[in-house]
Amino acid sequence: MTTSKTGSLLTTHVLNTADGVPGARMALSLHRLDPQMALWNLVSKGTTDEDGQCSDLISRDEFTAGMYKLRFETRQYWESLCQSSFYPYIEIVFTITDLDQTFHLPLLLSRYSYSTYKGI
Repeated sequence: MTTSKTGSLLTTHVLNTADGVPGARMALSLHRLDPQMALWNLVSKGTTDEDGQCSDLISRDEFTAGMYKLRFETRQYWESLCQSSFYPYIEIVFTITDLDQTFHLPLLLSRYSYSTYKGI
């Protein structure tokens, strides 16, 4: 199994495209869907660093195939900048099927829009 430059299997990077800066100090959480109960279980919590990056979201032992979501607490982030946002939080839901890959999920956001993609 290969890992990213940081050694993490799952990483994210938040970019504030409205201001052209990293999305620093944004709280986020990773959840895994329990398919039998149809409930999301918390895997970990984190905060982006000064470069808007967050790694170490999941340990190798916890990394299993399944459906996951990353939840970004965008209201708190924008309020810390004395701004408001249309989206109080953003959830990115994705499926892990190949455990031999690493996963990088960037989030590009402004106060009224966002986009994401699977990076390398």
